[in-house]
Amino acid sequence: MARSHPVDVHVGARMRQRRTLLGMSQEKLGTAVGLTFQQIQKYERGSNRIGSSRLFEFAKVLDVPVSYFFDEMPANALAGRPMSGRGRKGFGETGTPFEQEKDPLIKRETLELVRAYYKIREGRVRKRIFEMVKAVGAASHAEALGGRKGR
Repeated sequence: MARSHPVDVHVGARMRQRRTLLGMSQEKLGTAVGLTFQQIQKYERGSNRIGSSRLFEFAKVLDVPVSYFFDEMPANALAGRPMSGRGRKGFGETGTPFEQEKDPLIKRETLELVRAYYKIREGRVRKRIFEMVKAVGAASHAEALGGRKGR
């Protein structure tokens, strides 16, 4: 079974990330470019390749330059098409940049948190919340490293 090309997966993930950050549904994005939400799903998964004119349309609707979709591309995506089941490592394997389930920047929860954070109009309040979250995260991390060894 053939796998999606890593570049298509990356471009689709960037499209999903931007769409979610804007609070836009797949249906709304699809309507804006004349597609169904099912077609948007296929693009976001990387199972369908996005042509250059379509990518240009997405960039306009999502208010980003076309280059945005290629930003932060992992080096292994440029190595070529992975072959499934032939002894070659493919994308999505443990330890690769395409292990999306473990990338916190792609998770919906992260994107919703960022959107909610920037809805806070008072800069001073936003800064205090930022500092609080950092402190709670640092304490939790320290506890996980040292405090739970004996439990």
